[in-house]
Amino acid sequence: MVMDADEKRLRWRLRRGMRELDLMLNRFYDLRGKHLDSQERQVLVQLLECEDDRLWDWLNGRSRSEDPELQEMVDAIRGNPFN
Repeated sequence: MVMDADEKRLRWRLRRGMRELDLMLNRFYDLRGKHLDSQERQVLVQLLECEDDRLWDWLNGRSRSEDPELQEMVDAIRGNPFN
């Protein structure tokens, strides 16, 4: 599988300082990444700009993002697309 430059950059950004986040994000991207439209990809990139501790709290359900688009992506990563 050959990746273009954007794909490589996104794959690199999926790598986090916390192994658990690496696993969650990469599993999501492996399963759904090629099905994301351009808007969803932009939201994913925006989500990846967040700090690991905030992201970890969102993905574990300890707190929720105030941004509805980010929360929708968090729910998709958590496997809860209807929350």
